[in-house]
Amino acid sequence: MTRLGPGLILALVAGFAFLYLPILALIAYSFNASRLVTVWGGFSTHWYGTLLANEPLLSAAWLSLRLAFVSATLATALGTLAALALARQGRFRGRLLFSGMALAPLVMPEVITGLSLLLLFVAADVERGFWTVTIAHATFGLGFACIVVQARLVGFDRSLEEAARDLGATPLVTFWTVTLPLIAPAVAAAWLLAFTLSLDDLVIASFTTGPGATTLPMRLYSAVRLGVSPEINAACTILIGFVATVVIAASLLLKRRQALGA
Repeated sequence: MTRLGPGLILALVAGFAFLYLPILALIAYSFNASRLVTVWGGFSTHWYGTLLANEPLLSAAWLSLRLAFVSATLATALGTLAALALARQGRFRGRLLFSGMALAPLVMPEVITGLSLLLLFVAADVERGFWTVTIAHATFGLGFACIVVQARLVGFDRSLEEAARDLGATPLVTFWTVTLPLIAPAVAAAWLLAFTLSLDDLVIASFTTGPGATTLPMRLYSAVRLGVSPEINAACTILIGFVATVVIAASLLLKRRQALGA
């Protein structure tokens, strides 16, 4: 095992401190008893209680959770189908174009994605709100879900599928009884990743939302523009904890997938 030198360790510590100290400071100040954000007035959970009485913020959080659930489900279903086409159909005509279209949201700037979808909805005379944001987030998460599921399908032992087909199972029965259970950890990880991306998105939602469909990141951004308060710190701390839990769950599922594929 190669040991890290002192210089590299120092660089790693400095890098992690730069990344995570601001987040830790935000979490610490969410327990600040003082109304002033930069003045420590002692430990208190008062702002978490105040947060629970903030009806607009709770409504935005509930809307974000519903939106993330629906969009992640759509993105995972479409991403799984795209991954199956790319992994199982070989070099079919138009494969490069199909792959580029499916994976384009990964590299496309969010401003471009949001603006193009806004123009599409306006041209189609679609009323903007919950479903337009859901479609936008599903489009955004599709590429990530496709990458995760395709990585599992590439290392998949197809002898089990071939055995099922030899025993008379149709392609659909083979998929539901053999393929899907074996790739289930990757599908679940893809769903969790799409869910987290939707929950955290601000730019695309700002372009595609409408009246009465303000998400939690949009509500927090609007509040921060008027000044940071300990209540906002408390809301951000809860969001950080929720996202961290989802990311850890996705990492554990991916680790299990790798163990099964080993």
